[in-house]
Amino acid sequence: MIVNSYLFAERHRTSSRIRCFRPHGRSGGRAGRPGRAGRFLLAGVATAVLAVAGCGSASSPGGQGGTTGTPPKVMLKFRLTGGPGESPKKWTLNCEPAGGTHLDPTSACSVLLKLNNPFAPQSTQMACPMIMRSDRKILVTGTWLGKPVHRVVLDGACDLDLFSKLGKILH
Repeated sequence: MIVNSYLFAERHRTSSRIRCFRPHGRSGGRAGRPGRAGRFLLAGVATAVLAVAGCGSASSPGGQGGTTGTPPKVMLKFRLTGGPGESPKKWTLNCEPAGGTHLDPTSACSVLLKLNNPFAPQSTQMACPMIMRSDRKILVTGTWLGKPVHRVVLDGACDLDLFSKLGKILH
């Protein structure tokens, strides 16, 4: 209970009567009605429920069911650039399940998955020949077994072996 004195009432322009303090939710005619914060919370929860319900209701492309929705183990984009005047060639390759724009993704995946960590950073302790066979290079981006990949493979130096293996896959 709060009691206001006459002087307090004059200074703050309030009534000098005895007022009862009631905790939130128990005031006279407002009992049982949600406050402003409660309404916003209710609206937010309703929006979230509708958004989650809408995510699972779409059918798969082409009307084919049975997809598990798990991403492929390997999702790579290849961009082969050559010398001056040549337009770059681009491919995508997904493995397990095989797919992408490559002409034969199944065989390309079988060869690529046999390579031992092909897109790992090169060791700085390795001595490489400073021989460049051509101006061609392959830019590889995407994910390899869950790890992000961004690697430029040159047709020379330490990348000679990897470039020839990738060249066999891409051609």
